[in-house]
Amino acid sequence: MSDTSETNYLDNGKGFASWFYTVDHKRIGVMYLIAIGIFFIIAAFASFLIRWEHLTPGEGIVSAHTYNVLFTLHGSMMVFLFIVPGVAASFGNFLIPLMIGAKDVIFPKLNLYSFWLYLLGASIFLFALAAPADTGWTFYTPYSIDSGTNVIMITLGVFVLGFSSILTGINFIVTMHKLRAPGMTWDRLPLFCWAAYATSLLQVLATPVVGITLLLLIGERYFGLGFFDPAKGGDPVMFQHFFWFYSHPAVYIMILPAMGIISEVMPVFSRKPIFGYKAIAYSSLAIALISFLVWGHHMFVSGQSKLVNIIFSVITYAVAVPTAIKVFNWLWTMYKGSIELSTAMLYSLAFIFLFTIGGLTGLFLGALAVDVHLHDTYFVVAHMHYVMIGGTVFGFFAALHFWYPKMWGVMFDEFKAKIAFVLIFIGFNVIFFPQFILGTLGMPRRYFNYAPEFESLHQLSTYGTWIIGIGFILMMYTLLKPIPGEAGPNPYKSVSLEWSMDSPPPPLNFDKIPTITEPVYNYGTKIEKES
Repeated sequence: MSDTSETNYLDNGKGFASWFYTVDHKRIGVMYLIAIGIFFIIAAFASFLIRWEHLTPGEGIVSAHTYNVLFTLHGSMMVFLFIVPGVAASFGNFLIPLMIGAKDVIFPKLNLYSFWLYLLGASIFLFALAAPADTGWTFYTPYSIDSGTNVIMITLGVFVLGFSSILTGINFIVTMHKLRAPGMTWDRLPLFCWAAYATSLLQVLATPVVGITLLLLIGERYFGLGFFDPAKGGDPVMFQHFFWFYSHPAVYIMILPAMGIISEVMPVFSRKPIFGYKAIAYSSLAIALISFLVWGHHMFVSGQSKLVNIIFSVITYAVAVPTAIKVFNWLWTMYKGSIELSTAMLYSLAFIFLFTIGGLTGLFLGALAVDVHLHDTYFVVAHMHYVMIGGTVFGFFAALHFWYPKMWGVMFDEFKAKIAFVLIFIGFNVIFFPQFILGTLGMPRRYFNYAPEFESLHQLSTYGTWIIGIGFILMMYTLLKPIPGEAGPNPYKSVSLEWSMDSPPPPLNFDKIPTITEPVYNYGTKIEKES
């Protein structure tokens, strides 16, 4: 199926210009991967400094203002520059055309334009660090209106990033509608593509809301308009409604692609067909739909009516149903399977474990009586990180290791990669599990200082950053120093379409568009043995 008459996509053109002007979806995916990887390192280093400051009460290595700048930098960079575009833009770009039997996305030039818009938004974002904002990543009014820091510049950067996200979503939606190979019906579409499709719908429908909100905030600061300022007849709570109407769907922009990755990894290393294909596929769409209806659970203590709070609380519990469907089907896929604990599989199993903890603790926050006590405490910090890092980032790492030979044509040292996994997994839990206890005991989030009785738990959390930091360094070393020799086209014996060609793939993917005649997950079946 591969176009072997040409070289692979990495060697198809040399020099900076061949990458700068490329419209090859695979190269664009790689450029996204490198860019978001750099921003992840910067954001992670900011979090390391935050935890180091909390090693002891009072002022340590940074001042109170610098601390506020650091958690604003960490949160906004991790969310807008890494987690939101992370899996969708990098692996989505690389994999979707390969998985559906297309030679590229339907709008290749628009795809490149989306990437450069992403870099432009990121550049504006970084330029804002000349007078860095200290509002936190949510930019809550009224403080963001009155702060003397560079709020306009950083929100302008996020506004530009939104355009990149919308254009990428449109490209993926149209590509999956128009360029699927003959026989690639919707019930044969890989589950990663289903997840990317649901994600793209969220990107297109939700992102304009936050874009408009940030424009209103810029107008408020620059022109003195009274949208959110109570002194001018505005309503600061309206900003929260607008922000979370986008930001809760954004949680699933972050997590749905990672869920798609788990759905691809599980059957490969269980050597079984995916259990409940349609349930997993349709649950992605259900999650996307319900995510638009639950934003108010972030605002239980913001002055909403009791009736509104009850409605949002009930709907919040509803989103757990399609999520639980996915987890159940993943576990059942493994049942009586021939399980291979590859590095990608280990990260996938960790995803299920950590995301389940994140989801279950979210039920506490969805309960009105409990949320009153836990709101704006470290319990929320722990919950958020178990979902975003334990979910999205661990899913990202699973993809990084699973498709590594496909992207680069070489293998990494599995033994070292597994040691890195153990360190990252242990370090993550040492950091964030004590924060559940801190929150339950009443430790507020975002505070520069804290009472002495919280010191031991803060210290334990800080020690975890040292463990996970060593794990990250070892993981990067392992991936940047591959094992000499070629990986072969399909080292994991996957039956998915992207593994049917050479590794790395040729520039145009297929010399002849394939015709699909069988379901996508035939592991352990007669069909697989005959192929």
